[in-house]
Amino acid sequence: MVLRIGGLASGMDIDSLVEQLMTAERVPLDKLNQKKTYTEWQRDDYREMNTLLLSLDTLLSDGLQKQSTFIKKTINSSNSDALSVKNVTSTTDFSGSIEIQQLATAAAMKSTGTDGKTDITNYSSTGTLDSYGISGSKITISAIDANGVMSSKDITFDPTKDTLDGLISKINQQSGVTAFYDSNTNQISLTAKNTGDIANGPEISLSSDGNILDKLNLPADNSAATQGTNAKFTYNGITTERSSNTFRINGVDLTLKQVTEAGKPVTFSSTADVDSIYESVKGFVDKYNEIIEKISDKIGETKYRDYAPLTSAQKEEMSEDDIEKWDEKAKSGTLKNDQILSNALNRMRSSLGSVVNTGGAFSRLSDIGITTTNNYLEGGKLVIDEDKLKEAITADPNSVYKLFQNSSATGTADQGFAQKVRANLKVAMDDIKTKAGSSSSVNNTFTLGKLLNQYSSRITDFEDRLTTIENRYWARFTAMETAINKANSQSGYLTNMFSQ
Repeated sequence: MVLRIGGLASGMDIDSLVEQLMTAERVPLDKLNQKKTYTEWQRDDYREMNTLLLSLDTLLSDGLQKQSTFIKKTINSSNSDALSVKNVTSTTDFSGSIEIQQLATAAAMKSTGTDGKTDITNYSSTGTLDSYGISGSKITISAIDANGVMSSKDITFDPTKDTLDGLISKINQQSGVTAFYDSNTNQISLTAKNTGDIANGPEISLSSDGNILDKLNLPADNSAATQGTNAKFTYNGITTERSSNTFRINGVDLTLKQVTEAGKPVTFSSTADVDSIYESVKGFVDKYNEIIEKISDKIGETKYRDYAPLTSAQKEEMSEDDIEKWDEKAKSGTLKNDQILSNALNRMRSSLGSVVNTGGAFSRLSDIGITTTNNYLEGGKLVIDEDKLKEAITADPNSVYKLFQNSSATGTADQGFAQKVRANLKVAMDDIKTKAGSSSSVNNTFTLGKLLNQYSSRITDFEDRLTTIENRYWARFTAMETAINKANSQSGYLTNMFSQ
């Protein structure tokens, strides 16, 4: 610790002198801090561009690269109250007629005691099973499953700990039936979770140890069960049946809701949902144009070389408004003429102007009404001829899908446009991540981060050096003050001696 003596002897403002000297010494440090700040701005701008590119990548993967986007259908039905139709995987339009003779129902069972009641008395939601005289530790429930076959589940319980409500909850969670106990009527019922009829067999059957089935008046056989039924219908002239009211035929889900009058079938047909598909394609074009504009603006920004990042001292002398205006210019041009972004734009423009041999009706984006704007100043933005695109979707939505998501075993030449754009995006995003990392990256894993570490190390070293320099200044001024003070003391002594 350096002893610091102010200007008591000399009358000089030592604090001010040292501060002024250190201001000059600090100039190189300020420049280092400014370079570090500018590099941080550049890193953040790169990451912002990467987020923008990722948004287009995600939009393509979740939209134009999924066939479900292009098989959306508008379905017309003569009786939607009796039949619901939903396209799932059909890539072509479809139509049909269906006459519904019988709906599928679920098997059910309830207590068979007097008036269908159980032997439970004095029911309480907290009462354990043994308080009702129930014994045993397991009940086995067999029920029809989603595949139309019997499936068995063992439900274990402890009559000294489990309540009736707790047992019913276990049955509902672990078995293929839904159980319900009504304390008002003292009745219990079991209903199969799946509909349908198993030929020559029950859809619900029970067994247990102990006396639980006797106490609940539920038979071990299926004598008290209402049997399940299959749905019966005539589809395009063929009479058939299913175990469920919802089933799939040729990629189309049909849900039977009502029995129809004999001789009055429900007719249905589909057409491409042109508006929905159009909006998906338009969403890609809009996002692509947004990215083209933002990247073009970023690499074309003016770089104001006279506007370096402000130091803390400079900010203290400026108003908030002036600081904001200065920073706006100082941050401009961080990615001026950046090669990573320029190359990304060039690759995307080139790929979207190529030919894709899909084997379908379309091989160019222009075939479906998507072209590049005639204004070269817009940097290759896309424009849509709405009528032509909707016409292409109406005529052959699957060929439009192939144009974006065509797969090729022979290389990238015949890949769909969505695949080509995503491949270009990946190259750009990887290059940016190598240069600027991501929000979770450690500095020593990317180029700008390593540079920031260098600046931080140099700043730390320079701050230590400034501390040494400041201490040296103070040591010299302190020595001067000490000498002046000594001289003053001697002068006073001599003056005092000669005056006697």
